[in-house]
Amino acid sequence: MKRISVIGGGPGGLYFAYLWKSRHPQDSVTVFEQNARDATFGFGVVFSDRAMDFLQAGDPETADQITARMEAWSNLSLVHRGEKVEIDGVGFSAIGRLDLLLLIQQRARDAGVELKFDTHLGSVDDIPQSDVIVAADGVNSLVRRTFEGDFQTSVSYLDEKFAWFGTTKTFDTLTQTFVASKYGTFNAHHYRYSPTMSTFIVECDRKSWIGAGFDQLDPEASRARCHEIFAHTLDGHDLIANNSTWRNFPWIWNDRWSFKNMVLTGDALRTAHYSIGSGTRLALEDAIALADALDAHGGDITAAFAAYEAKRRPIVEKLVRAAKSSAAWYEHFPEHMKLHPLDMAYSYITRSARIDDQRLHEMSPHFMGRYESERPKAAE
Repeated sequence: MKRISVIGGGPGGLYFAYLWKSRHPQDSVTVFEQNARDATFGFGVVFSDRAMDFLQAGDPETADQITARMEAWSNLSLVHRGEKVEIDGVGFSAIGRLDLLLLIQQRARDAGVELKFDTHLGSVDDIPQSDVIVAADGVNSLVRRTFEGDFQTSVSYLDEKFAWFGTTKTFDTLTQTFVASKYGTFNAHHYRYSPTMSTFIVECDRKSWIGAGFDQLDPEASRARCHEIFAHTLDGHDLIANNSTWRNFPWIWNDRWSFKNMVLTGDALRTAHYSIGSGTRLALEDAIALADALDAHGGDITAAFAAYEAKRRPIVEKLVRAAKSSAAWYEHFPEHMKLHPLDMAYSYITRSARIDDQRLHEMSPHFMGRYESERPKAAE
């Protein structure tokens, strides 16, 4: 390899660039990012418990730098009908997305990667001649959209709506708060990612979205209405917008992962619903697997891309299946809200079909003890 172009300066693209340049200092590695160096759309990035183990094993220095900036907790909470149910043993950690980006940018810069920010590529013809083009440019990937037929791309959308906010209210754990309001039913995913800030994702079914007037409100009025709906949860704190537009979650899948000298990674390759907190981890794991495959196969790019796909596809397919099960639960959360808080919490934690009662007893003994002792009373 001599010249590698990485399209997209998110965590996955930056991390691949850093890995390759640090292993092959003689190669030219350039990252093209359309936004400014210190711009990001979103707030915190959440990782499930032990999700950083893969990074610690191969790159402890970077892993230590990231974990030192993380907020961590060992329980998950669900709030329904004003009652808070804690599920022990379900740990998560979070870091500000901008903090993560700046950290990996510095790692890449120190390794000698050329970082080109504020660089808009109008077409793939604007990409300099390269031996390898890594498409790490997310949901709206230029590379993928240009060659959708060759990548065998499929895209579909969930009917539910969501908007990504932040807040100065910090929360003890990752929490799911469900609210029945005069407009309809709403859910908020919220978690702290710094000592002073939290992510606050609001979602609802289409009927509630229209009932609240979100189809007609401007961004500021929309933010204010979300604040109104979750006023008790926010407890006097602000709800902060940052490109916080209402969206439908896109399911993106590509049956072919590479074409010619181009290869897809991260959200350009496939999406995993935000409710399982794995998007950034998947992108970083893609970066490692791709770098390892290119290393193992030297100048044979076709073989390297095939090895990358062979290693990652079974893992990704399993996780996407779990993500779809999780998303299906959220699709019907207004129905789940008819349940008692304990029953709803049990339904929630078992939604992806990866956790059964035996595993719940092992990882969440306090929750299961309460569930089994109080549930008969709740059913009366």
